[in-house]
Amino acid sequence: MCSPQESGMNAVGARMVTRSRSRGPGAGLRRGGEEGAPLRSVEAAAEGRKSHSSVKRQRKTQRLNVAYEASEGETGEGAEHLQAPGWEPRDWQQQLENIRTMRSGKDAPVDQLGAEHCYDLSAPPKVRRYQVLLSLMLSSQTKDQVTAGAMQRLRARGLTVDSILQTDDSTLGTLIYPVGFWRNKVKYIKQTSAILQQRYGGDIPASVAELVALPGVGPKMAHLAMAVAWGTVSGIAAVDTHVHRIANRLKWTKKATKSPEATRTALEEWLPRELWSEINGLLVGFGQQTCLPVHPRCQACLNRALCPAARGL
Repeated sequence: MCSPQESGMNAVGARMVTRSRSRGPGAGLRRGGEEGAPLRSVEAAAEGRKSHSSVKRQRKTQRLNVAYEASEGETGEGAEHLQAPGWEPRDWQQQLENIRTMRSGKDAPVDQLGAEHCYDLSAPPKVRRYQVLLSLMLSSQTKDQVTAGAMQRLRARGLTVDSILQTDDSTLGTLIYPVGFWRNKVKYIKQTSAILQQRYGGDIPASVAELVALPGVGPKMAHLAMAVAWGTVSGIAAVDTHVHRIANRLKWTKKATKSPEATRTALEEWLPRELWSEINGLLVGFGQQTCLPVHPRCQACLNRALCPAARGL
């Protein structure tokens, strides 16, 4: 039994022979009595079909080799999922290198008086960690110089969980004044110290979730406490008004942010993790010395040609 293709070829040949015979005897004969024309026609038809089949196979192969982006929920062998490159700010690496150069002197207030420099290096580890947390609580809405002065007065009386709980509210207020919102901070310091004594044996928690659950401790303080007290980078620490302002001026956020916490989240979406522990100190000092809140010193800034704010964009 012949295949469908062979049947088709015979049918084509039969039709061609019939037409040739209708034109009269010998119409399809070559010299020597060979019936060449019908055979050539059959061969040509077969060749055409082969050529057409070959083109179809090539087209099919080409289609299979084309990469495509799978729809949501679509899976399949050979599917190539195309991913858009992650967003990052323009010129950020050069801007960061310029800020490093400008901050190479380490002579900004944050470098000597920041909350992470206010604890007693000779104290036992548990006491040092407590002092770190306390200095961070005092530093909110307060200049570094004021925080450092308050910590110095507290340490002169022996700054531990027990000593704070034994100090009356009036005396504690006098010791920490004039830090911002000092009355609220007296209350928060007492409440937090009592919790640390009861639940953590006078130490501080080792997780962000537990730290932010303490009275008067926010995410900014918690991340910095994790970095300084526990040596763990849990996020970009202490995104304060300086970091918030500079990140928006340099367009280091995909869209403008309205709070330091929103800025921290936006920076963590693209900034390489190995830079998280460095970025706060760099930008705070840069904000204290050069990128001031009012009348920034753009003429002295190495980023003046790269900064959108300096270009008025």
